Amino acid sequence: MRVRLRSSGSDVLTSALVNTGFETDRPQVLIPMNLAKALKLWPPTGNAYIVEFGTAGGPIREYVIPNSIEITVITANKESRSITCDAVISHIEEEVIINDKLSEELGIIILAAGSGKWKFADDPEGIVRYSEAPQYW
Repeated sequence: MRVRLRSSGSDVLTSALVNTGFETDRPQVLIPMNLAKALKLWPPTGNAYIVEFGTAGGPIREYVIPNSIEITVITANKESRSITCDAVISHIEEEVIINDKLSEELGIIILAAGSGKWKFADDPEGIVRYSEAPQYW
């Protein structure tokens, strides 16, 4: 899906993945290091902290910057409400990844994960939306 990310006066339009296996207590968006630089979130300052995440490849340590990004899902005919969330800055991942809590707050319902079909919770019956091409940072 297409998202607009805003932070520190910067505004970036990019694609994002929803990963319900990216489970945390708070709405979070994982962003690659190069995107963090474009959004003026790297190097981290202030209230940033390091957290260890368990992954299929083993534990990784990433910076988290609380309440540092505003995210909106953008489609051809609709925008979600904007949500302020934590930025998780990855030195490994190349795509933007939306976690379980954030996808719920954005009103995203996954219809068919493998083929990229989804919709907003308030879309009329029968509406199906499709994933965007990946954008690598």
